[in-house]
Amino acid sequence: MPRTGRLHIPGGCYHVIGRGLERRFIFDEVRDKREFLARFGSNLVRFNAQCLAWALMSNHYHFLIRVSDIPLGKLMAPLLGGYAGYYNRRYGRSGYVFQNRFTSILCDEQSYLLSLVRYIHLNPLRAGLVESLSALADYPWTGHAGMLSRHRQRWHRSEEMLARFGQSRRHAIRRYLEFLGAETSASCEINLAGGGLVRSHGGWEGIARLRKEHLQCIGDERILGDAAFVEGALRQDTLAIETRSKLLAQGWDLELLQARVCRYCAITPAQIMRKGRGDAISRAKALFCYLGTEKLGFSTRQVADRLQISQPAVTKWRMKGSCFSAIDIESLRD
Repeated sequence: MPRTGRLHIPGGCYHVIGRGLERRFIFDEVRDKREFLARFGSNLVRFNAQCLAWALMSNHYHFLIRVSDIPLGKLMAPLLGGYAGYYNRRYGRSGYVFQNRFTSILCDEQSYLLSLVRYIHLNPLRAGLVESLSALADYPWTGHAGMLSRHRQRWHRSEEMLARFGQSRRHAIRRYLEFLGAETSASCEINLAGGGLVRSHGGWEGIARLRKEHLQCIGDERILGDAAFVEGALRQDTLAIETRSKLLAQGWDLELLQARVCRYCAITPAQIMRKGRGDAISRAKALFCYLGTEKLGFSTRQVADRLQISQPAVTKWRMKGSCFSAIDIESLRD
């Protein structure tokens, strides 16, 4: 079966969490954290996204990201793939660096944004990496210091977040610190970390069957909001899910896609499996990897097995194939 996709809401705010494989360290040294943040900042600019809060721990990371009309996965794939390559080269290892797919939690900005900022920025204090809130102000690996104009990252929208606490900077900082220092319940923190698949005050009983079926098509997706927010988010994302389901119902699978792509690029299905770098073969691999993952929703593992190449190679070809986004997959059929 194809890998399930993620819910994409243009302008939506996502709490993004990722961990090292088997909870191992993924940031062994300061240099590693700087490398990861540099790549992250570059991708924010590249994909016109915004970071509202962040924290790096030794074996995991938290980001609060507002996406543009470009899906979150477009930003995260080159970040995680590129950093994994850097990490393996630096430490002379091979294999996976991160554990499974990253978790993304679409949140109701009106109700939960500030609570998520507090939750994310307090991670080092909660983990005992610093002893107090005042000590956290000098800790460079969370957005809290940036809110206080220390260890600032250019891509962190700290001023935008401070403006939510007051008009004058001095007043806003004071209210922000009071907000962070306020007592929070453990249950609230667990929920903000994504404890449930969907948090909805109204439950799912009143939501139409189509919405339930739609949710089942969404992989590793969580929604933090009330019933109205959940329903609205699913309604906005219906088009992409319906398009993919339509293609699969028409019989599109990797075997058919391979045959049609090879015909389109004027090569044989056997040639696309070769290691050659000819223009036609390269174009076919890029188109196949892009359409297979982005349009049909198959996983990089499934595509890699089909072409008998590695998953990082699929990611590389998929990025090259993004220039074919205007191609209508149905036009490749006989």
